[in-house]
Amino acid sequence: MSAESAARESICRIAKSMFDRGLTHGSTGNISARLDDGWLLTPTGSSLGSLDPARLSRLDWQGRLLSGDKPSKEHFLHLAMYEERARAGAPPGAVVHLHSTHSVAASVLADVDPADVLPPITAYYVMRVGTLPLVPYFAPGDIALAEAVRRFAGRHHALLLANHGPVVAGSSLAAAADAIEELEETAKLFLLLHGRRLRMLDAQQVADLRERNR
Repeated sequence: MSAESAARESICRIAKSMFDRGLTHGSTGNISARLDDGWLLTPTGSSLGSLDPARLSRLDWQGRLLSGDKPSKEHFLHLAMYEERARAGAPPGAVVHLHSTHSVAASVLADVDPADVLPPITAYYVMRVGTLPLVPYFAPGDIALAEAVRRFAGRHHALLLANHGPVVAGSSLAAAADAIEELEETAKLFLLLHGRRLRMLDAQQVADLRERNR
């Protein structure tokens, strides 16, 4: 199997797993993966639960469609993440964007810190996500959202779009999927515990975890 065929199969397998477990619904969410000479993206209006590997959108690095179905209207989010993370010296192998319930719920709370929405509740959240800034709201498909994402993506591989959902870049598709699922589970914990006194990881514990995860 070629590297591209393997990437197509992986996108569809991980997408279906996320859909089946309720991490996305309807035709929401999109997943992309880097190739040697471009990238793959889930098509517009498609359900992550029933993707066809042969119909995934194949694009170049100018965002032009080379083959497959019409790409997600949020393709510019992925392109912004690839470009800005590459400029930061951490080129992603994949980007995942979901409208997962608990992450979206956290994105609409008025009393969170927009510089870092979720607190360091668990070690795995610190290692897989780290700091989570809130990107200001723009309507889905608005190109201004890409520019807003660019302002954060050079410094953060995980972002939370206000009133929308998370977008996460990873060194591989598996890494991006793991990180966005950790984000969703942490958002769920945060909402369950919201309003109660919490014992967070302290600054030294967070620094130690980041050092171990380098």
